[in-house]
Amino acid sequence: MKTNKYQPRFYRDWARSGDLEPMHIIDKETDLQVLTDKPADKEPIRQRLRACRWDIESYIAKDNRFLTALKPISVEANAPDIIKEMSKAALKAGVGPMAAVAGAVAESVGRDLLKKKYRDVIVENGGDIFLKTTKPRVIGLYAGRSRLWNNLGLKIKPKDTPLGICTSSGTIGHSLSFGSADSVVIISKNTALADAVATAVCNRIKSKDDLRAALEFARSIHGVLGTVIILKKDMVSWGGVEFVR
Repeated sequence: MKTNKYQPRFYRDWARSGDLEPMHIIDKETDLQVLTDKPADKEPIRQRLRACRWDIESYIAKDNRFLTALKPISVEANAPDIIKEMSKAALKAGVGPMAAVAGAVAESVGRDLLKKKYRDVIVENGGDIFLKTTKPRVIGLYAGRSRLWNNLGLKIKPKDTPLGICTSSGTIGHSLSFGSADSVVIISKNTALADAVATAVCNRIKSKDDLRAALEFARSIHGVLGTVIILKKDMVSWGGVEFVR
């Protein structure tokens, strides 16, 4: 099992978006990198992040199952919107609702910025990304020990955004995973769904023999637009993915 301790987001040093204004925001366990097309005031973004955390933490205080469940659970009809969003994503993916938390928070912060008339917005939360862009972007793939895939990226077209691009790994990072894949990337219009499905797919992969079945599982979920799975020297993909080096 991987550690729950904070691990540095070393991959951020590789990101190069010279036309965007970067910002780094940390609140408790949440560590965001935010990039926008013009300078942004950090405090409103921090307030939005804290509002998300307040809704999630307050709900967990009432129902601890939301924090610990490894399978979908029902939530109250009057639960906050982010709680409902995480619950719906978890139900589709067949995982616990906290598997969707990073993606849900990234999208909530990103959409709040779009309401404030930012045209290009990237919010990255522990490898899970909400993206709206007016120009083509390349999102790098990182598969840890699988150096064969170094410098491989996904080309994202403006017309396809807003978009969620989320990654899960059984070998990298601190998040709980029951699988062995080096990298599972899921693309969806719903970032919480992308996050939950990435976890679910990664959990299904113990060996090379599991790749095709895991890919078919991802394809079967309504709302998933693309999938990339890397396990050591093997890679499978499906859907709206365009690779670049």
